[in-house]
Formats: sequence, C-alpha cells, structure tokens
Amino acid sequence: MVRQVTQASIAIILLAAALYAGGVAAHGKVAMEDDSCMRQIGENIIHLSAYQPQHDVEAHYCTDIPQVGETLLVIDLVDPALREMPIGFKVFRGSNETEGELITSLEPAYYKDGIIGTKSELNEKGLYSVTVTAEGVPPLHYQYQLRVEMVNYANVFRSAIGPVVGLLLLTLIMYKVLRSRRLKSYMASRKNSKAD
Repeated sequence: MVRQVTQASIAIILLAAALYAGGVAAHGKVAMEDDSCMRQIGENIIHLSAYQPQHDVEAHYCTDIPQVGETLLVIDLVDPALREMPIGFKVFRGSNETEGELITSLEPAYYKDGIIGTKSELNEKGLYSVTVTAEGVPPLHYQYQLRVEMVNYANVFRSAIGPVVGLLLLTLIMYKVLRSRRLKSYMASRKNSKAD
C-alpha cells in the first residue's frame, strides 16, 4: 500500500509540475516569434522593453507594467534597415492615439545604434498606447498596448491552474486510499489487537 501511495504521489507531482511549467508567463528565453514585446511588419522587427528602476532595478516588462509612475521605454530596432530611416515615437493615454491624450512624443530621427529610449510618466492606471512609425517606403507603423497596474486575469488563471489540479488530484488519491478496503481491514485488525 505504501508503494501505491508513493507511485500515485510521484505521478501527481509530475503532472502538477508539467501543468505549472506550461502556464508560466515569464518573458525569459522565448522564441522571437513568441515574444509579445516584438512587433514585425514584413521583415522589419522592433522590440519594446519597459523599466521602472524606482520600484525594481532588475525587472523588465513588456506590455503589463506593474505600477504607475515614471517608466523608461526602450525600443530596439532589431532590423538593421530601420536604422537607416527616421523613426518617430509617441505614447498616448488610452486605447489608441485618436482617442487618447499625448504623454510622450519623439520627433522622427535616425538612430544609428538601433536604440530609442525615453522616460514617460504613466501616472494613471489603465491602458496606454505606444506607436512607433518608420518613415520608409512604405511607411511602417508599430503599436503596443500597455496595461499599467491592471490585473491580467488570463495570466493569473494560467499560473494557478497547475497547483489547483495537483491539489485536486492529491485530494482524490488520499480519499481513495482512506476508503480502500486494505486500510479498513488494517484499522479493524488494529482495533481487535487493542481490544485483546
């Protein structure tokens, strides 16, 4: 019986670890096409990084910014061709540039090193829109939606599903073990031996 419980426990742990590892929403070492910070139009690629060193010196964010406040936005021009054309950059409060209030604007310029960096005051919770335009032929338009201090329920659900499933399976196995005939007979024999 101990062997069965051990095997069942190992199976539950492996299943929970597999489910939990699959639901992790870390940015880390993901493939370029799976990176939500990347934007691609044709062969042209850019990458957005957001930093809030006043809250966490080492943290790097993409589209979910954890707190309001001063935020350093960095655009990496991954495609070398973008370094040869003027690039403009704007941040709006709201879901798009036509409805939102302009927060930050950089006029189109050449960035030979491939890095555009600016500080923006994201002082209110909610959605912000970041647009990057490249004045090439044809002109390119990249857009990011930033969620500032908003709960992303999809990520919460994904990170919680593994442990919840593991706990449910463990509970089911423990229930089955406690209800098994072997356990009942073992308990009955212990009662009889104590009564003698």
